[in-house]
Amino acid sequence: MIRVSGGETGAGLDRWLPVLRLVAPAYVVLYLGVLIDRDPERWDWFLGLAAALLVQVGGRFPLPVLLGQLGLLAAGLRIGDVALNFLPGFAVLALAELVYRRRGAPLWIGLGCYVVVVGIGAYPYADAFTATLRVALATGVPVVAGEYLRARRKIARQAQERIAESERLRVSETRAARTGERAAIARELHDLLAHHVASMVLRVGVARHVVPDTSPEIAEVLDDVHATGTAALADLRRLVAVLRDPGAGEGPALVDPADLATELEHAVERVRRAGVQVDAELDARVTELDAVRRLVVLRIVQEGLTNVLKHAGAGAQVRVRVEVAAEGATVIEIVDDGGARPPVLDPSRPGHGLLGMRERVDLAGGRFQAGPHERGWRVRAELERQ
Repeated sequence: MIRVSGGETGAGLDRWLPVLRLVAPAYVVLYLGVLIDRDPERWDWFLGLAAALLVQVGGRFPLPVLLGQLGLLAAGLRIGDVALNFLPGFAVLALAELVYRRRGAPLWIGLGCYVVVVGIGAYPYADAFTATLRVALATGVPVVAGEYLRARRKIARQAQERIAESERLRVSETRAARTGERAAIARELHDLLAHHVASMVLRVGVARHVVPDTSPEIAEVLDDVHATGTAALADLRRLVAVLRDPGAGEGPALVDPADLATELEHAVERVRRAGVQVDAELDARVTELDAVRRLVVLRIVQEGLTNVLKHAGAGAQVRVRVEVAAEGATVIEIVDDGGARPPVLDPSRPGHGLLGMRERVDLAGGRFQAGPHERGWRVRAELERQ
């Protein structure tokens, strides 16, 4: 909660009114039962306790409470005696609370009724000037007090809004600073990785030409490494573009809709060439997803298959399913049989690949699960409808 020094007075009436509401009935009982030197009439008790009870709901119904207090005051002028020592005070309090809490017609109605009742009580017992002065004082004091407290409350609210706006500005500046830092890191990342990956791609390309008599198997491996490195460079450039300018709308389509199916097939084919048996069910409707979800689908499949190759090894069997359900959710599931080795991943200590997949799915507003499944391992991600 934001605390503002200017709000102490602005909220003053709200601070001490609960105390007055609790004290009012006790004060009436104490005054009528102990403090006066004569026995009060039963009407005094009725009027006093009724006025004290009305005070309890003044915060929610200021106009009805004021009208009720004025009615009790008018009744006290005719049938009460001792109660007139505190009924005007309750009416003054009710008027101040009405000024503090309401504007427009309710305020003018309450103020007019207050002047009429107070005037009825003042004019029969004093000359016109004195009675007018009494009515003016009895009306002006609670009106000025209510207006003052209302103004202070407005100042306190404005101060809170300024503090909130300042906090929003600070958060915005922090985000801007982080964005700048992210752009710097992106440039450094690009310079570092692009240099090494480009060097590897170049060396593999040279090797393909300087060793012309190599076996077809080795040539195929070199071609695959060269293609993978070239694709990695392209992905790196596109990712760096997003890191440098994350606020440019949707940004560059990291995976074009027309290329998603091809990229998924390439990911599956790479693992097949490594000796993993892959049964792939790829829904063509995934190309209709937005750019963020397309990228998540591709990265989950790539990382999941990489984990299968790394931990289950060649000879493993894996089922890949990418499906857009009827309700619009997208399901990605990768299940392997463990291959010749039992699973070595520990769900309680996930590696960077699993953490990265989980973060991607969370950012896309989905759910992610990964863990042992029979002898193998299962990765399942569900992306909510767009």
